[in-house]
Amino acid sequence: MSTPEAPEIKREILEWGHMGEATKSLATAIHEDGYRPDVVFAIARGGLIVAASLAYALGVKNTYTMNVEFYTGVDERLPVPIILPPAPDLVDLGDAKILIADDVADTGATLELVQRFCGERVGEVRTAALYEKPHSVVKCDYVWRRTADWIVFPWSADPPLSAEATRDA
Repeated sequence: MSTPEAPEIKREILEWGHMGEATKSLATAIHEDGYRPDVVFAIARGGLIVAASLAYALGVKNTYTMNVEFYTGVDERLPVPIILPPAPDLVDLGDAKILIADDVADTGATLELVQRFCGERVGEVRTAALYEKPHSVVKCDYVWRRTADWIVFPWSADPPLSAEATRDA
């Protein structure tokens, strides 16, 4: 007796060669909207490259990073996202305009957590993501593409190089 195969997960692949186009398009949309962030806030790990690219394109030198754990594998995640220490100290940012950057708003739970974290501690918060899924609870202010597919990013397309890293990925 044969067992039924799991359905193939539909994937969208973002190549390194398209990253420049993607982040430039996202930065252009932010700039044309008139939003001038004081800080670009990266959600690590996927948002690090996106945030750095946006910060350079928008001329923003002040960047923060927040480590949030949620995904444990392809379409596998913890019950809720968890902020990993150290959490950034948002002292003296009461009037600051913050741009939260991530690679994808999948469920939106990570972006929602970071938005709540910033909350009333800053002047204004907007969100930017390369991709947004239709079921995301957060509708980003700026999005390069919308898709329901699983996205394969160039920075996470290959498995980690060591067994220890594989365990912790």
